[in-house]
Amino acid sequence: MSSKKYSVLSLITGLLLVSQGSHAEAPWTNPDWADWSNSAWYAGAGVGRSAATIDQDRITASLIENGASSVMFNSSEHDTAYKLMLGKQMNQYFAIEGGYFDLGKFSFNATTIPAGTLNGTANFRGLNVDVIGFLPITERFSVFGLIGANYARANVHFTGNRLNAVTNPNPTETKLNPKFGLGLEYKLTEALSLRGEVERYRVNDAVNNRGDVNFYSINLIYKFGQPTSRPAPPMARVEPPVNVPPAAIVRTVPPPPPPPTPTSEKVTFSAETLFDFDKSIVKQEGKVALIDLLKKLEGMDTEVMVTVGHTDSIGTEEYNQKLSMRRAEAVKSYLVLSGVDASRIYTEGKGKTQPIADNKTSEGRAQNRRVTVEVIGSRKQ
Repeated sequence: MSSKKYSVLSLITGLLLVSQGSHAEAPWTNPDWADWSNSAWYAGAGVGRSAATIDQDRITASLIENGASSVMFNSSEHDTAYKLMLGKQMNQYFAIEGGYFDLGKFSFNATTIPAGTLNGTANFRGLNVDVIGFLPITERFSVFGLIGANYARANVHFTGNRLNAVTNPNPTETKLNPKFGLGLEYKLTEALSLRGEVERYRVNDAVNNRGDVNFYSINLIYKFGQPTSRPAPPMARVEPPVNVPPAAIVRTVPPPPPPPTPTSEKVTFSAETLFDFDKSIVKQEGKVALIDLLKKLEGMDTEVMVTVGHTDSIGTEEYNQKLSMRRAEAVKSYLVLSGVDASRIYTEGKGKTQPIADNKTSEGRAQNRRVTVEVIGSRKQ
């Protein structure tokens, strides 16, 4: 394997390691962009296979014009290519991206009668800038198309004893040309994505030819930073009605009230109800569910509340443990904002260690992604 391949694969491996330490989520000031990854700087690297078409007819005609009676022709029109990119995700649907690319080396060998040879190689590398449009299909999958420009330098080198067929044995040329492509993106985590792309680069080959090089690549994309956090809006308190008619006067002495009855209540919430995919921000639907829970606890003298986060088996143990703990802490934060004493609430993150269903099915994984709230206290009879 060439050193070029090693360098690209090393960068991709580094991105995978960095993704394990991605930041915890927090909401954007603009609620329409609650997912910070939809407006973030990112970097990436890709490696793949390039394909070009060498103009055999033109080279053969030039050799025949310069004394050859027949020409045998062999060509190598595929090579390993790579690219590096830096971009800005403007929103969920658009990004602007720039980068560096090396499309590899293409070559030919021509043998002539009378005895003679002409060998040639061409390499294309340069800079590009693209506008990318995304179409989300699911929470993880998106298709995208891109259109942009590439500023490529062609380096061509000819050898052999038939150099009279070319005007310059070592020509170079740098030109600005269009490029476009299509691809699929899959979100591995909130910060790391995998792309498969097919791109077409229009290039000039330094010997008055203009053609296309196709690039088929696999790319890893890592998004930087974290959003600016903002506190959740305080809940409006509902005051009891004040114009309640007085109760009838009872002259008999009422019996003493019965002692409070110890009680424990446990409620399980689906993670999809409380949070968006792979996030720990309580969404509006989750806030409604937690408000309903607090209404059911009215009249209870609460002593302890325990929020416990759980995940399915997808992802590493370390990542799932952190995600489950962030979700448990997010539920606690919302309960505190709703008036519950913070000193009475405890949090735990169980990760994927306590499944309640089979993680091999999507239905089972959905049941395992949950947050439980256990309330210990007493009610008056």
